[in-house]
Amino acid sequence: MHVRELMTESDARRITDFYLSPVSFDDQRHTPGELEHFRHAPLLSLTQRNHRHWYIENEEGEIIAVTSCKENEHQSGGFLWDYLAVHRDYRRHGFAKILFQALETFARQAEGRYILTYTCDLPEYQPIQKMFALNGFELIGTYPNYYYEGEARLAFYKPLSK
Repeated sequence: MHVRELMTESDARRITDFYLSPVSFDDQRHTPGELEHFRHAPLLSLTQRNHRHWYIENEEGEIIAVTSCKENEHQSGGFLWDYLAVHRDYRRHGFAKILFQALETFARQAEGRYILTYTCDLPEYQPIQKMFALNGFELIGTYPNYYYEGEARLAFYKPLSK
C-alpha cells in the first residue's frame, strides 16, 4: 500500500464516498459545512492552486485513508491541513502518519511557512490531538461552541523551517 495523490474526477468521487461512509469518522454528526466540504472539496482540489488530496487503498483497491491540505486564502505560504480519515478497520497501522508525511513534504516543496490544523475537543478526537503533538504541532487556541453547543474547535500550528 502506498500514498496516491488525487488526479482524476473518478477518484475524487471515490474520496467523497469514503468521507461520507460510516467507516471514515467515529463522530458521524457532521456539520452542514463538513458535508458540503466532503461532497465538493475533492473535485475542487483538481483545479485549485496548492490544494491537494492524498489517499491509500487496500489490496482490493478500496480507499482506506484520506487527507488533504490547501494553501491559505492569502496565498502567503501558510497551509491548512483539512481532514484526515482512516477506515476504522485499518487504524493503528501508521496510515495517518504516512499521509501526514506526504502532506508535509508537499507543503515544504511549495515553500510553505507553516501548517495550521484543527480538531474537536470531544474525547473521540484525542488520538488526532496526540498525533498533532507527536508531529510538532502546538495548540494555539480554542474556539468554544464552534461545531455545536459544547463542542470546541482546537487550533494547532506547526512552523516549517527552511
